[in-house]
Amino acid sequence: MQQKAYGVGELMEVAAARAVPVVAGIGDAALTAPTPCADYDVKSLVNHLFQVVVEFQKLAVKKDSDFTGTVDRVGEGGDWRERFAVEARALVAAWSAPGAEEGTSGSMNMPAPLVGSMALLDLTVHAWDLARATGQPYEAPPEVVGRLSEAVAELAPTAKAMGVFGEPVVAGPDASPFERLLAATGRDPRRA
Repeated sequence: MQQKAYGVGELMEVAAARAVPVVAGIGDAALTAPTPCADYDVKSLVNHLFQVVVEFQKLAVKKDSDFTGTVDRVGEGGDWRERFAVEARALVAAWSAPGAEEGTSGSMNMPAPLVGSMALLDLTVHAWDLARATGQPYEAPPEVVGRLSEAVAELAPTAKAMGVFGEPVVAGPDASPFERLLAATGRDPRRA
């Protein structure tokens, strides 16, 4: 029996449904906590993830994105959790629109499906990072993990060279597919 081939927009919807509650569950007191993503505390990682959901909307419609600086969206006001949810829905809509997965995406000049997978990867892995940092549960959707495992294998050499992925971690023989995915990005899936 053949598995269903999901589009990026469908997978983004599932991933956003898991990520938005994690962001909503972050208390103000946790904003300075460290995360498994070594360069970021909780606040800076939320700001980064905000940037991802906003800028990858542009890439879905073949416009140029801007990752040169990160806006302090958390610092813009107490409604940042709700604003994140709105932008996550807009990201899903952008990647669900006809043509989003066709051609190349904006200034990245990469195949649109791979660019969409990059946004999906950030949404999924950073949701895990934030959940771990703030003591929340998080379980990645299996259909998303399947798509991301392929994307990570393709992106890994460049991502490691750019410092986006750390050195792979040994996940162990009993590791789940998501734990193996996290390990491939340089995260210890057993991190408490």
